[in-house]
This record gives sequence, C-alpha cells and structure tokens, in this order.
Amino acid sequence: MPENEETEQVETEPQEPAPAPEAEGSEEEPFDAERAKKAINKKNAEAKALRDRLKELEPLARKAKELEDAQKSEQERLTEQLTAAESRIKAVQQRAVQSEVRALASAEFADPDDAHAFLDLDAFVDDDGEIDAAGIREGLTDLLKRKPHLAKPIDNSPRRPAPDRTQGSSGNGNRSTSDPGTIFAGLMDQALKGR
Repeated sequence: MPENEETEQVETEPQEPAPAPEAEGSEEEPFDAERAKKAINKKNAEAKALRDRLKELEPLARKAKELEDAQKSEQERLTEQLTAAESRIKAVQQRAVQSEVRALASAEFADPDDAHAFLDLDAFVDDDGEIDAAGIREGLTDLLKRKPHLAKPIDNSPRRPAPDRTQGSSGNGNRSTSDPGTIFAGLMDQALKGR
C-alpha cells in the first residue's frame, strides 16, 4: 500500500507546461530574416559535419560489432567444449565408481549389479575425483542390512525349481478330452465311420 500512496502523490502534483521557445524570442526581439538565415545555415553546417562524422564512424562501429560477435561466439564455443568435457569426466567417474562397487560387491552380493542400482554413486567421489573405497564398503554393508535378500545364498548351491506334479500332463496315460491327440483320433473315427 505505501507504493500506491507514492504513485498517487506523483500523479496529483501539477505539471506546468513548458513555454514555447518561439514565444520568448518573439517578445524580446523582432524577427530578423538575415539572422534567421544565418542561424539555419549554421545548424545545417553542424548537421552536415555530424553526418560526415557518422559516415566515418559507422564502418568502425560495424567492425567493433563483428569483433564482439566473433569473440562472443568464440566464448560460446569454448563454453560448449568445457561443458562437454565436464560431462565426459562425469561419465568416466560414474563408470569407475560402478566398477569399484561391482568389484567390492562381488564377494557378498548375489548380483553385484544390484549394488550400484541401490547406492548413490555420486556420494563416493570427492571434489578431486578420488573414489572413496571405504565409503563404498560402508554403503554396501548398510545396503545388505537394509535389503538382506540381495546377499549371496549361504549354501552357495544354485537354487533349482521344485517340481510340481500338478502342472502339465502327468505322463501316466490319463489324458483329458482336451488333449489334441484324443480330439484328432475322435475326428478320424467319425470320418471313417461316416463313409
């Protein structure tokens, strides 16, 4: 609200119109054609001098603008190169950390690739780009405490599926009527009897 009050004060101040310069000149001195002609010629000469000076400076201004644009585009190109280099460095660091995590996780995890999927890999790289192996070990230990199903099985034998005799055909000759062989045999019998 204080801003509105200030704007209202500015709007309510009376504005005095500026007096026209011709009115002042006409009251003090009478019109002199010769003097007016000299003043016009003087103004025209000044304008011509300024136009000539402008013509001299325009090419220099154009060159300065071109150099500025060239320098700006050079800076933009260098900035893009720097950004690309930083992203490549970041990708190499990520791959290095993933490799370190896989190597350390291979001893305790059933699938070492699971380990880096659950960890924040950026947390294991310091400002100098060094990998914190001790931090990775702590992170892996903490991960196994939170998600013990990621650990290798204790007996180290591969798990085999348990057979379920209720699935598939039983192999004892008791076939259902939906068995294709039975259906085909029934169709053949009908076709032969129908002749």
